Amino acid sequence: MMRRMTAIGLLVALVMTACSGDDAVVVPAPIVAPTTSLAITRPIPSTSTTTEPTTEPTTEPTTKPTTTATTAPSVDLPAGPAADVAEELTGGDGVFLAGATAGTDLIMAGLVEEEFVAAGTAVSYRGIELPSDGRFVLAPAGEAEYRTRIVVRRPESAGDFNGTVVVEWLNVSGGLDAAPDRTNMNDELLRGGYAWVGVSAQRIGIESGPVAVATGSDLAGMGLKAIDAARYGSLQHPGDAFSYDVFSQVGRALRAGGALGGLRPERLLAVGESQSAFALTTYVNGVQPLTEVYDGFILHSRGGAPAPLGEGGRPIDVAASLSGPPTIVRTDGDAPVLVVQTETDLVSIFQYHAARQADSERFRLWEIAGTAHADRFMLGGAADSVGCSAPINDGPQRFVVSAALRSLDTWVRTGDAPPMAARLEIEVSGGSPVIVRDADGIALGGIRTPLVDVPAAVLSGEPGPTPSIICLLLGSTMPLSDDRLVELHGDTTGYLEAFETATDAAIEAGFVLAEDREAMLAEAQPDLVP
Repeated sequence: MMRRMTAIGLLVALVMTACSGDDAVVVPAPIVAPTTSLAITRPIPSTSTTTEPTTEPTTEPTTKPTTTATTAPSVDLPAGPAADVAEELTGGDGVFLAGATAGTDLIMAGLVEEEFVAAGTAVSYRGIELPSDGRFVLAPAGEAEYRTRIVVRRPESAGDFNGTVVVEWLNVSGGLDAAPDRTNMNDELLRGGYAWVGVSAQRIGIESGPVAVATGSDLAGMGLKAIDAARYGSLQHPGDAFSYDVFSQVGRALRAGGALGGLRPERLLAVGESQSAFALTTYVNGVQPLTEVYDGFILHSRGGAPAPLGEGGRPIDVAASLSGPPTIVRTDGDAPVLVVQTETDLVSIFQYHAARQADSERFRLWEIAGTAHADRFMLGGAADSVGCSAPINDGPQRFVVSAALRSLDTWVRTGDAPPMAARLEIEVSGGSPVIVRDADGIALGGIRTPLVDVPAAVLSGEPGPTPSIICLLLGSTMPLSDDRLVELHGDTTGYLEAFETATDAAIEAGFVLAEDREAMLAEAQPDLVP
């Protein structure tokens, strides 16, 4: 059994958690790749100014970063080794991922879950140019051996595999590896026939280190080697400066069928939430142009700035990610990028509003009204024990994230781009950007769902009064008065009819999947309407 941590401090701190399930041991055909890094010379794709489609989002960004065109020199690049993923991890207490939600019945779902060592020699990068237009110019800076782990969840039968591997950069903000996007995408991953791989890309998940969001958990910051030495004692991580190349090398191994039990992938989609999205922003802007490992990206809940390139032997400085210069995502590559943002991500400590950019041939931005950086669904049964001064957000984020995965997969498969979405409305108040809200406190603009357009409560990315740091990320769910509910909906019948109409509108718009219709309708709360 995969272990799930129950300490409330851990669950809240991750603000991003993963499902868990049973292990079914199937040994894949081994793939052994070179673990040395050779140097070749290859020109970096041109970063000259290009013309993009002029279609703009409904609401213009309130702040745009300065665009700096760069001229990229040719630099020596690693030849592109793949991680050695032949060795399966067994023993100890089983697969470890921090999580708060109930486990998936893997056998009933026709899935296999396994864990493998990913080993090799990775390079770090130095920044030659790091402009705010995202067209980074990087060069190799050093190399080091690594021995990390990957968690694989895949269809047991090749006939059930859709050809797409979703590769998640595991999140370590709470001091432990967690898979928030697997949690949000779980239903779509299951029914769609995807394989999912979680990569322990960062040092703290393996070796221990300082915790970005302190929680009081006894395990936070210990690292896998100390948590379960029998299973993970042989792992070794040289530092987050090497995490970008580790992520590339794992992708190459998967592309060749490594660790997938004989499945042969046709597409690799990289996903990451929060701190992991900060890192993937850096990856998209600087590393992907050199490696071209991944076919598409979902950056979920990124901040305005990308993650630093890091230093050897140390974790990435998360504070620097929050305080760095606003940087957009480059759009001159072949791999499309879909950025999915909550209300919290636009303002609050993340300040993504300053890095907004227009949709284009290879870029989409989805901003979801009524959502917070993390919510009740992600925290599962622990949500009522968090101790925030208001009930935390119970918004529609997971439905839209599932639609984002389907949309990105379709984009890569067929070239059909996801729908463009209206931006959340923002204004400057008291010198700070704030989301514009209606008289009830519901955000204006953005992706609309029945939970905000036919409200039984006010869902918001804004926390309750006197929030702790953790509660800043969890938003709020505030009640509407009986009089207001009657004014809005008339009676229960009127409420349910309007909710169903709004659900169908969200499906028609492409931001909720038709397969999730019944689940969305189940979110209605007619008992709150007098």
